[in-house]
Amino acid sequence: MAFEKVKIIDLPKICDPRGNLSFIEGNNHVPFKIERTYWIYDVPGGAERGGHAFRTQQEFIVALSGSFDVVLKDKDGNVTVHHMARSYYGLYVPAMTWREIANFSTNSVAMILSSTQYDAGDYIEDFEEFKTTPER
Repeated sequence: MAFEKVKIIDLPKICDPRGNLSFIEGNNHVPFKIERTYWIYDVPGGAERGGHAFRTQQEFIVALSGSFDVVLKDKDGNVTVHHMARSYYGLYVPAMTWREIANFSTNSVAMILSSTQYDAGDYIEDFEEFKTTPER
């Protein structure tokens, strides 16, 4: 996997002088049915989140507030970094992609839409194991 399936997806943006509105529809704006939504917030300065891959779970990551970097690695150790700073686009991360979230700005909120419900067995938390795990 050389990041060919990873992509930034623009979301609808309805502009209004009273404030803008964006929305996400599963199987429309994201290429999966949304099974779970969670968000990461109040991250201390210098802290990172993630450091794992999922065997089957796909994700769509949106910066609802502030900014952060999504650092992706493939099995060969190649790295790509996506700076997330707007709430009208998100990053699609397919299964079997190592990901970390870093460089959170003050008061940032990362919202993650997931293709699966929580399953501890879906996580790969060791990069060496990730490199040798076959894709499904």
